[in-house]
Amino acid sequence: MRKIIKILGTGCPKCKTTTALVQEVVQEKNIDAEIIKIEDIMKIMEYNVLSTPALVIDEQITIKGRVPSKKEIIALLTE
Repeated sequence: MRKIIKILGTGCPKCKTTTALVQEVVQEKNIDAEIIKIEDIMKIMEYNVLSTPALVIDEQITIKGRVPSKKEIIALLTE
């Protein structure tokens, strides 16, 4: 089943790092996923997230306010 991964962030270096890590894991682990980058502050606020970057997997907020480790992303996407 295809995963919908949303990365919420305004384009800061931490947000870009998170996006790159997620893309890397999806490619390496051959995960069927659609990665959506949300930079619009109003859309980010709809998720009730005050600190970015935030990682939303299948509409579930999994991480917010920090850059996750590659290991964490793998665990979240393969569980």
